[in-house]
Amino acid sequence: MSLDWSTPPADAAVHFARRLAVETDVSDVHAALESGAPGFVLLDSRSAESWAQGHVPGAVHLPGRELAVRAAAELDPAVPVVTYCWGPGCNGATRAALTLAQLGYRVREMIGGFEYWAREGLPVQTADGVVRAPADPLTAPAAVSCGC
Repeated sequence: MSLDWSTPPADAAVHFARRLAVETDVSDVHAALESGAPGFVLLDSRSAESWAQGHVPGAVHLPGRELAVRAAAELDPAVPVVTYCWGPGCNGATRAALTLAQLGYRVREMIGGFEYWAREGLPVQTADGVVRAPADPLTAPAAVSCGC
């Protein structure tokens, strides 16, 4: 199988600009939350069982299946929303973001989801308090930055 290189650079630029307009990553979300004034609500769209296992401190829990019914009562339409679900193998955050966009919310998806949040050694809220696991060297190598 060979790669198809027929996409014009201008079309590729439009595609990647659109992605960056609706996606963010774990590192940027963490930095925004640490600033104390992130300018958005972080929404965990996973099940109650997944939420109970651990979630991003300060996130709002609103399961994707209940989003269309509960969003108006629980989210301020003037405040942007960043969605996350389990991880890159799950499209729950994408579905939640689509639902919110269709309801008129400004929204982005946190790529990597909760999996990469935890794998990067960021704080996780559990029933026992906030915990931090060591960073997985494959996702956040010590003393090395991806430079992006």
